[in-house]
Amino acid sequence: MALRKMVFVFAVLLIAASGRAQFQGRIEGKVTDDAGNPLEKVEVTIVSTKQATQRLDLKTDQEGRFTQIGLMPGFYVINFKKAGFASRAVEVKVSIAEASKFEVKLETAAAEAERTMSESDKLFLKGNKLYSENKFPEAVASYEEAIQLSQNQWAYYFNLGLAYKKMEKAEEARTAFARALDLNPSAYSVNKELAESLAKAGNYEEAKTLYRKVLEMSADDPDVFYNLGLCEVSTGEGEAALESFSRCIALKPDFADAYYQLGTLYIKQNKTKEAVDNLEKFLELAPGHEKAGVARQLLDYLKK
Repeated sequence: MALRKMVFVFAVLLIAASGRAQFQGRIEGKVTDDAGNPLEKVEVTIVSTKQATQRLDLKTDQEGRFTQIGLMPGFYVINFKKAGFASRAVEVKVSIAEASKFEVKLETAAAEAERTMSESDKLFLKGNKLYSENKFPEAVASYEEAIQLSQNQWAYYFNLGLAYKKMEKAEEARTAFARALDLNPSAYSVNKELAESLAKAGNYEEAKTLYRKVLEMSADDPDVFYNLGLCEVSTGEGEAALESFSRCIALKPDFADAYYQLGTLYIKQNKTKEAVDNLEKFLELAPGHEKAGVARQLLDYLKK
């Protein structure tokens, strides 16, 4: 009986582990020098763009390879560091139950340049630690020191922007994100953050351009569709906004605010049934929302 119970427990654990694996991904990378030779013992740091405190440290093997499993879907900034080479940071998307595979080349660095970059990396990591401790002014100071030593690292500017954002210094954050974008135009996280900053500043046209660029990179973030929809509403693009909010809900069916936006858009189009359906769904999901009172008033009017 005891043996049968142990077998059952083991089977349950296997099923649970298998279930988790289906919702996680992994990164498989290889690091080489300029000539394509594998680099051993490269320090690899993996940081989630959603949670700066989520950090993983590992090193490459004799073939220059490294693997990290158990990663939740999303974007990660991966930093590479090895004596004698210039440090480098790349952004990688991790998808569910898939391996994100890529190769990175590190360029050799002169001794003086290496010392400078080593000091800037230390300041950058210090800034990350301060950021994780919610010491945002101190993190800003550390990032800015790092930038003074090495002005071509996009991740320095990106994290500086995030720290300024936490301090509610919107203009400074926007400037930092814009510089990060100049250095790495294809970085998903940078485009997304700058789009959000521009939208909050009322620069809807520029924000729309960046949000649409973000969606070309990855169309699985409901927040991006929602924010794009808000920009489209602000620029009078009702049909485009309907599509964006609908795509948001398709990805996240309990995204209450998207239903509210759809309801108000359908009112403008004189589509009463669609407006009622979406406003009722909004109230079902968020009865205590700050816009709930307005939604109830609209429903009373529509049902007369």
